[in-house]
Amino acid sequence: MTDALEGIRVFDMSRVLAGPSCTQLLGDLGADIVKVERPGEGDDTRKWGPPFLQDAAGHDTSESSYYLSANRAKRSLTLDFTKPEGRDLALRLIAQCDVLIENYKVGTLAKYGLGYDALHRDFPRLVYCSVTGFGQTGPYAPRPGYDFLAQAMGGIMSLQGEPDGEPMKSAVAFADLMAGMYSTVAILAALHHRDRTGEGQHIDMALLDTEIAWLGNQAQAYLTSGEIPPRLGNAHQTVVPYQVFATADGHIVLACGNDAQFKRFCAAAGKPELGIDPRFATNTARVVNRADLIPEVARLIAERPSAEWIATLERDGVPCSPINKLDQVFADPQVKAREMVVRMAHPKAPAPISLLANPIKYSATPVEYKLPPPTLGQHTDAILHEMLGLDAAQIAALRKSGVI
Repeated sequence: MTDALEGIRVFDMSRVLAGPSCTQLLGDLGADIVKVERPGEGDDTRKWGPPFLQDAAGHDTSESSYYLSANRAKRSLTLDFTKPEGRDLALRLIAQCDVLIENYKVGTLAKYGLGYDALHRDFPRLVYCSVTGFGQTGPYAPRPGYDFLAQAMGGIMSLQGEPDGEPMKSAVAFADLMAGMYSTVAILAALHHRDRTGEGQHIDMALLDTEIAWLGNQAQAYLTSGEIPPRLGNAHQTVVPYQVFATADGHIVLACGNDAQFKRFCAAAGKPELGIDPRFATNTARVVNRADLIPEVARLIAERPSAEWIATLERDGVPCSPINKLDQVFADPQVKAREMVVRMAHPKAPAPISLLANPIKYSATPVEYKLPPPTLGQHTDAILHEMLGLDAAQIAALRKSGVI
């Protein structure tokens, strides 16, 4: 079982995707995640559907697929921290936690005595992670932030889409997901620092920052040359041929990452002379002469069906791939062998539900899937009794007053 983070408790005040994806990963690695949700409302994404999980009668429940994607391995606590009694309960719970993660607008939690400065004074070992659109500093700090805005402002949309089409966002909220991933790394490093020094700290994560950080080689090309990379659709900026091509019955990806692979492709296509043509013999030459090469490669690939190309190029050691739809992805024997879907019982479903699995493969402490995405407030009573020693009557009184 995974015990890497056993004994670490996280007070999760985040919602939507960036924070929840971070805490789901921490939960998969063994941390105890206490997900704090508004009584009667919960995480915004519970309502982001369809599709929704269906009950035994085939009716939609209140659990959206979006919510299910980022909330495994957590316990749900409903708590209204805007009420004085709720804030006091939050402080008592935070006192027993190692990490707090939140994604409210800058300054929101400070109004309730739950900002970093106040908590650091009272709980100096606490690792406090804030995830916002633009960070805690700078002229945009007060603005609300969304993945779409980060993709637009951070530059990735200017690089995606066909050359003569409109800028294009990713179909997956990568700014959110990468902010969650960077936050996970930052939290783990901060916990290591805390264990060595006894000192907690504030982690200031921003969607825009992480969006820019994972521009990677594209951003570095601009910083190195001063030239703005053009939008090339599915083509690669600096490797040719490395893009989608139409076959006789569909499409494939051809990804010649070096000169030897390109020469093998040319031989497989029945045009070995292309591989030694000075215009195309090296990757640098192919990039410079892209406009001459790509139409010729496209003509050759269009002559045969996809399956034939895949079989031929795989045999000859030329990187290539089908372009799978999601049904094909999850039917793929490699994906099945890697167990990228996990089945878990859920209180609102008549049979175990399918969830995306964690891609981390440990040799000694494999990920153990203990908790499905919780229903709203599912663990409130248990958490308050376990962590604060509240009895049934006290919990009932809190529920009646709307605090939980």
